[in-house]
Amino acid sequence: MEEHKPVISTCEQDQHVVAAAQHILKALAASKNVSSDLRKTLLDVESQLSAISIVNERKGRGIKPLENRLKCVEDKVTRWVANPSMTWDSSPNQSSNYLRVVGEIQTLIQSLESFSVVNDNGRQKELLERAYAVLQDAMSRLERELDHILVEHKQYFEPEYMSFDSKMDMAYDESFRAVEDEQVNEVSRSTGSSQSEANIVDLMNPAVLEYLKSIANVMFDSKYHQEFCQVFISSRRDALAEYFVILKMEKLSIEDVLKLEWQYLNHEMKKWIRAMKIIVQVYLVSEKRLCKHILGDFGSFYQCCFSEISQSFMLLLLNFGEAVAMGTHSPERIFRLLDMHEVLEHLSVDVDKLFFEEVGAFVRGEFHKLLTSIGDTIKSTFLAFRNAIATNHSKTPFPQGGVHHVTKYVMNYIMTLGEYGDTLNLLLVEEYSNDPAVYKQETSALSLCPVAFYFRSITTALESNLSNKSKLYKDVALQHIFMMNNIRYMVQKVKCSDLSHYFGDCWLRQHTAEYQRDARCYERVTWGPILSMLKDDNLPNCVSHRTLEKSCKKFCNAFREVYRTQSGWCIQDSQLREDLQISVSLKVVLAYGSYTGRNSSNIADKYIKYTVEDLQSYILDLFQGSSKSLHYTHQRN
Repeated sequence: MEEHKPVISTCEQDQHVVAAAQHILKALAASKNVSSDLRKTLLDVESQLSAISIVNERKGRGIKPLENRLKCVEDKVTRWVANPSMTWDSSPNQSSNYLRVVGEIQTLIQSLESFSVVNDNGRQKELLERAYAVLQDAMSRLERELDHILVEHKQYFEPEYMSFDSKMDMAYDESFRAVEDEQVNEVSRSTGSSQSEANIVDLMNPAVLEYLKSIANVMFDSKYHQEFCQVFISSRRDALAEYFVILKMEKLSIEDVLKLEWQYLNHEMKKWIRAMKIIVQVYLVSEKRLCKHILGDFGSFYQCCFSEISQSFMLLLLNFGEAVAMGTHSPERIFRLLDMHEVLEHLSVDVDKLFFEEVGAFVRGEFHKLLTSIGDTIKSTFLAFRNAIATNHSKTPFPQGGVHHVTKYVMNYIMTLGEYGDTLNLLLVEEYSNDPAVYKQETSALSLCPVAFYFRSITTALESNLSNKSKLYKDVALQHIFMMNNIRYMVQKVKCSDLSHYFGDCWLRQHTAEYQRDARCYERVTWGPILSMLKDDNLPNCVSHRTLEKSCKKFCNAFREVYRTQSGWCIQDSQLREDLQISVSLKVVLAYGSYTGRNSSNIADKYIKYTVEDLQSYILDLFQGSSKSLHYTHQRN
């Protein structure tokens, strides 16, 4: 008897093929040797086969198979929602299975929406509502999963990763006007190099990035993109806020900043400079890369999310800078302002790249407004410095005729400003081009730049101020010593630093000649009258012993008085002091030795108080800053 085999429909055959393929794909995806990208691809194909299976079942058996499928995924979602543990913490495979189930829900919804059966008594609508409810539960659970992963797997980098060294780390305790009463310390220079290229770091554990991207795909496909973005933005904002705490950046309002005393404001400005570099060149560049990696397949969403994450924090930084620019600044604060300006200028390209899209236009505009505002503040502060020098009056003469504190302050001030020459040239170019008094005796490029002109104008104001201060001395000789000391200090500061490029050889020659002229004037005023006592050329041959002895006595008394007074005067520059001592010694010792030698037989011993060697030794005591008195000890043999 012939055996009858069961007839298998084409539809059933297709189902068997699809089931077999699904089994193979699941087995491959579960393998530990499969990469994340390949596992995702395998599961995506398996989900598509699942959709084919559902369609085939629908064709063969109607709506019942869809209901069964829905019940199956509904049970899985319910179990997952009830489980407090996060699927990623359990295993990556379980996370992938969960996403696959969500994909099945999406496929079921598509099938139910396209399913049409006459007289189904509303069964399709009921199942569709159940499917959407399951999807809602699945998405809520996925939002929790997303937030958990973003929080638990965020990463930071140490602030020491980048550093910024100011060209001048100045922290004056006194204002410019206080230098009259208390000496301003010589500033110390600290040079350093800042990193010029953006540095990208991992702000999320790389192991979770593909899973985050898969969550984004599922939620966007399910039209839950707004929910994804809300969770993502909120979590990444919190991470950035935490990093601001790590950087020790306080949230200061404009009013708070304007109330800060300079000591605290200077500290906050230093922190701001460093934070701007780290946030813009490292953190935000890395943040934008993270946004693009996860959301780059969804058009402009990654740009919008990045803008939402970063904008409030950028504005916080920019508002601080604006508050600083609004405040009033004494001259010494310009260095920190220049540091801020140079950092902003350095970061402008990075900011333009980070916020080049329309959603970033506001931040980009505010950044460039601040750059302009800081520049204007620097210009007004710098240009006012010249007037501050001119109005720095004194009521009492500077002790010992030494280098005045204002001279030291101004020369160290402009020497430091020279480190910012490129920035200042850009800021001052308009004022320079409109000023008819431009100094053009030099031919080198730097000596004709805007900064060079203003440096020379500042020293001109300083010289005028010093000239007025010199008139406070009643002793004309001390006036010349004071001017000689101060002009020499200015020359040496220029000559031995990069300021020489700005001032030029012509200025150096002129001012070297100037302090040398003051030295000659000092010699003429002090020693001219004294040496005239030793001139006997015009005396008759029959001049009396008494006249010669009287002249010698007058010279010794005058020398003693000069010694007592001028040993207390101060010439700090050892080379200048030595040169002047040698010059005086050559004139005085030679005249004295010649006079006493010619008239030795006509002058009693008691009137020749000093030997030539004595005078040479005593002259070396002049200008040492410590008054001394002479005692006669010489007895001629």
